[in-house]
Amino acid sequence: MKIEVNLYASLAKYLPKNSEGKPCIMEVGEGANVRQLLEQLKVPSDVVKIIFLNGAHAGTDATLKDGDRLGVFPPVAGG
Repeated sequence: MKIEVNLYASLAKYLPKNSEGKPCIMEVGEGANVRQLLEQLKVPSDVVKIIFLNGAHAGTDATLKDGDRLGVFPPVAGG
């Protein structure tokens, strides 16, 4: 299955080198979930704050389907 992955802000460094600011298309096995995909990219779980799957808030246990769009954000600060 092919999943479009967008890692934002400080998480972008975990995308494959050839992504360089573009969405990355990842291959995952049937029945894979968000946690497994993030583990495949070696994204530490403690730096993930917000997950969107196809534009809706999701958790790491959400099952992925072919063509899904995943967006992952780190904690942010500001004021």
